[in-house]
Amino acid sequence: MRRAVGFTLVELMIVIAIISILATIAYPAYTDSVNRSQRSDGMAALLEVSQQLERCYTEFSAFNNTGCSVVNAGPVISFNSAEGYYIVSATALAATSFTLLATAQAGQTDDTDCLNLTLTHTGVKGASGPKGAECW
Repeated sequence: MRRAVGFTLVELMIVIAIISILATIAYPAYTDSVNRSQRSDGMAALLEVSQQLERCYTEFSAFNNTGCSVVNAGPVISFNSAEGYYIVSATALAATSFTLLATAQAGQTDDTDCLNLTLTHTGVKGASGPKGAECW
């Protein structure tokens, strides 16, 4: 009589248990990595607008001068970041100071540790969420 070959039910259950444990560990690490990489989109957008406003200040001696290309026809700044994960806006734009805010959009709203990023004219970086400035 020929002996049956194959895996037993116990062996299959052990393999499934190992795979589920590995997935439980790997998935949060993966999502954290994705959030951090998408967060860099907001950081880059904030730094880009900040540099444009610094050029405006150098040329017009004011951050909110309407002759500046980033300010355009009024002191309202609002545009999407390069990858579209953030909307950048100026929450406080004055002649001698500014505060920029990058608001998370699309899939980045899952990043509850660092939902919205901020940058001021003095270079102070911050974020809403439990990690705060550590997000940068």
